Amino acid sequence: MAAEIVNPRSDSSTDNSAEGAPEEPFDPAFALHRGGKMAIQATVPVRDRDDLSLAYTPGVAKVCSAIAEQPELVNDYTWKSNVVAVVTDGTAVLGLGDIGPEASLPVMEGKAILFKQFGGVDAVPIALATTDTDEIIETVVRLAPSFGGVNLEDISAPRCFEIERRLQEELDIPVFHDDQHGTAVVTLAALRNAARLTGRTLGDLRAVISGAGAAGVAIAKFLLAAGLGDVAVADRKGIVSRDREDLTDVKRELAEITNRAGLTGSLESALAGADVFIGVSGGTVPEPAVASMAPRSFVFAMANPNPEVHPDVAHKYAAVVATGRSDYPNQINNVLAFPGIFAGALQVRASRITEGMKIAAANALADVVGDALAADYVIPSPFDERVAPAVTAAVAAAARAEGVARR
Repeated sequence: MAAEIVNPRSDSSTDNSAEGAPEEPFDPAFALHRGGKMAIQATVPVRDRDDLSLAYTPGVAKVCSAIAEQPELVNDYTWKSNVVAVVTDGTAVLGLGDIGPEASLPVMEGKAILFKQFGGVDAVPIALATTDTDEIIETVVRLAPSFGGVNLEDISAPRCFEIERRLQEELDIPVFHDDQHGTAVVTLAALRNAARLTGRTLGDLRAVISGAGAAGVAIAKFLLAAGLGDVAVADRKGIVSRDREDLTDVKRELAEITNRAGLTGSLESALAGADVFIGVSGGTVPEPAVASMAPRSFVFAMANPNPEVHPDVAHKYAAVVATGRSDYPNQINNVLAFPGIFAGALQVRASRITEGMKIAAANALADVVGDALAADYVIPSPFDERVAPAVTAAVAAAARAEGVARR
C-alpha cells in the first residue's frame, strides 16, 4: 500500500476562495477539496548547487541526448513508465451526467489519488474542453509521449467506444476506459464467487443487464468472453434484440452476440427465470420482477446512490446481493481493478490491455476471497491490502503470456 496521501496545501490560513463568492456553510466535502486533492512532489532533493546541476542543467542534457539516440530510454530516465493520463470531457460524470470539464475535475483528481493510493501509480487529471471525438483523439495522441498509459474516464456512450478503439490503434501504450472495463472486471470476479458459493459455473447462468451504455455493453461482452451461459441487455425501450429497428451500431453489434434465448419485450419479462440481474442504469425494478427470478439468484444492483433493487428487497429472493455502495456488503467498486491493472501493465511496459489481462485481473480478485467466501463476502474490500498486489502480478503475467509485454 502506498503512503498516506496528504494535501500540502491544507493550511487553514490559506484562503483560495474566489473573490465575491458566497460563503458556504461548513461541509467536510468542501473542506477536504479546498485547494485540490493532489500536488506535484519531487522525488529527488535540490538542496544545493550540485543537486541543481544534476537535476537540471547541465546534467539533464546528458539524459536528454541519450533519450534522443535511444527513445526507449525515456521509460528508464523519466516518470513516463509509471504515470497515467486520466482523460475526460466531462460528459458522463458519476451520477451527475454532462457537467462539463471544469466540474469534472474533482472526480478526476479523486481518480488520480486512488491510482496512487491503491496501485502506487502516478496519474494526472486532464479535462478537455471539447466533446468532438476527433479532437479528443488528436489531443490525447499529441499528449501521449508524456505518459505510460491512458485512462479514459466519464466520457459518454457511444463516443467512448470509438475513442478508446481508435486511440489504442494509434498508440503503443495501454488505453483503458474504466467505466467499461473496470466495472466489467469487478463484476466478473463477484459473479465467479457467487457461482462458486452456490455450486454452479458461469456457463450455468443466464443474466439480464439493465443498461446498454458503456458499462452495460462492456459487462455483457466480457462475461460472454469469460464463459457466461447467456445474457440479455435492456435499454429504455426493452431488450436489445435482432428484431429491433431502432438500434445504434453498438447495440446492433451487441444484439448479434447476446440474447441467445431470443427474448423480446421488457426488462421485467426477461427477468422471469433469470439467474442474475446486473443493474448499471438507475431506475427501479419492481419487486414482482425480482421475485420471478430463478431460485438462488444473484442481484447486482449497482446504481448509486439508489440501487435499482434495494438490498432489503433483493435479500427476500436472492442468494447473493451486491451494490455499488460502500455501506452494504459486496461493493462492486472499480478501485478494486484499475490501480492493479495499470500497475501490472506498466510494470512490464505492456503495449495494450488485452481481454486475457482483464480476465486474469478478475480471477485474481476473486481468488483473494478464498475460503472466506460467504453470501455477504463474494468480493473483497478496496482496503484489503492483498488486492492490488494480486491483480498487479496476474496482469503482468498475462501480458507476458500474450506477448504484449516489452520487459
